[in-house]
Amino acid sequence: MELFVTFLAALFSVVNPFGAIPVFLALTPDYTPSERNQTALFTSIYFILLLLAFFFAGTYILGFFGLQVDAMRIAGGVVIVSSGFALLNGKFAESRAINKKVEEEAIAKEDISFSPLAMPLLSGPGSISLLISTYSDYPEWTDKGLIGLVIITTGIIIYFTLRISPLLFKILGVGGLKAISRIMGFIVMSIGIQYIILGIVNLVQNFYPLSAS
Repeated sequence: MELFVTFLAALFSVVNPFGAIPVFLALTPDYTPSERNQTALFTSIYFILLLLAFFFAGTYILGFFGLQVDAMRIAGGVVIVSSGFALLNGKFAESRAINKKVEEEAIAKEDISFSPLAMPLLSGPGSISLLISTYSDYPEWTDKGLIGLVIITTGIIIYFTLRISPLLFKILGVGGLKAISRIMGFIVMSIGIQYIILGIVNLVQNFYPLSAS
């Protein structure tokens, strides 16, 4: 249960569904409530499938490119820190590669649930690197299954967040959402720094016997 809660908090902070609310509403201005709800559903499904695929295929991806887990931790930590810094400065959309051109293309598309909503808005390099580096930390399949359940739970939270996004936007407003994003940004930066430190410490420990000999 401790692993579930801890990792849910970490993944939720990195994904930050609240930061996606303004973008989601901006991309669906002419949608009916049922169309918006359907888009939210498919977005959450794609999100779950994408992160589950990257999580369980993470070691094969590292092996294919000849990368070490600690290198992924450091690189992912840098990305997560950068994302957290963007949240602190109120630039959530920009940090997820959502610019005006992407918004214009998305509005013209019939289905925006996979791109740009599920990827890169919600599942990006930060969450993917977090999952890939976590895979090797828990060799037991019960723990892996629990983390898979966290991904599914996060997807469900995303669905309900997007489904009631007009209400949340009305209650919180732009200022409230930015305040939440800044809090999330601080947490996300802390997570990223922790992963960078962990990756560096592990690399030093791995190479120390070689340097000592």
